[in-house]
Amino acid sequence: MNIILDKIASVVKNADIGFDVVISPQINCCEGAVLAVEVLEDKKVYNQLELVSGRLSTMHKGDVLAVALGNRQALRGFVGKVPESVAVGDTINVLNLGGVSGICMSANLKEVGEALKVKVLGAIMMNDKPVNIKDHILFSPLEHLGVSAPLIIVSGTCMNVGKTSVAGEMIKHAKRAGLKIFGAKLAGVAAMRDTESMRDYGASKVVSFLDAGFPSTVHQKESVAVAKGAIEYLSKGNPDFIVIEFGDGIFGEYGVMPCLQDPEIQKNIVAHIGCAYDPAGAVKLKEVCAEIGAPLDIISGPVTDNSVGVSFIKETLGIPGFNAFLSSEELFKYLHANCLKK
Repeated sequence: MNIILDKIASVVKNADIGFDVVISPQINCCEGAVLAVEVLEDKKVYNQLELVSGRLSTMHKGDVLAVALGNRQALRGFVGKVPESVAVGDTINVLNLGGVSGICMSANLKEVGEALKVKVLGAIMMNDKPVNIKDHILFSPLEHLGVSAPLIIVSGTCMNVGKTSVAGEMIKHAKRAGLKIFGAKLAGVAAMRDTESMRDYGASKVVSFLDAGFPSTVHQKESVAVAKGAIEYLSKGNPDFIVIEFGDGIFGEYGVMPCLQDPEIQKNIVAHIGCAYDPAGAVKLKEVCAEIGAPLDIISGPVTDNSVGVSFIKETLGIPGFNAFLSSEELFKYLHANCLKK
């Protein structure tokens, strides 16, 4: 059966499907499976879909979308999973702006409301085979990291603590300094927003776990292997540095902690910037990162929004605090002088 799609979610970007697609009622219900769905309602909040172009488009009742099945565990968003089975006519939910979809189990109602409901129309086919984003990848997970450029790591206590802003500012100033900079988003749930931000700031090449075929890194034993695959893939382009943003927080469900604990990744870290919302978060973040062998060099995020937090970080934690918006040039100069020239 042929149908015309109205919108193609960014999670499907590597599959390169068109708007005129063939769908099948035979659905292989698994992570990464690409489905055609129909929007069942209009929402006033969290109602936008990131398209393969990177542009955001409002989803309206009756829209036909291409999405991919996946998991999400967002503290300030939706918690959802791939259903055990799915059939034509079933109702599932859009779990993030990138089009990762599944069954919503819990939601931060104050911030995002209920997850948008969509009706399953069928599995999207290509060359008589069901499309799965795992079959359209740029790199594969690696058990061992063979080669790595120097790594500038950006981690944090939670989502929405300024990690993307810090990563972008580091890329911008490194580019201005004449350095060849690549970027990677190595934990979280699939969307192009953060990686496109890295491109906008001047990263010559950018990848994420989506480019290894993963709609998210929730409960993924392969999270470290995916990170190593991305690092080695980018390193072959001989950048001066790779700026890596880890989505969510070190205690989240997206595999950040195992990546930071891995010895092969640790030995290539030349700078580690931690983002925290408040002083308590900054204290714990510094403590934990030191314990696991990935110590912080700088703290940023909302805790550095004024002199109170900056002074606390310096006097109590013994490392500098820089705000990505107010002091980004000073932040980079400090890194360049104390970390990047080691």
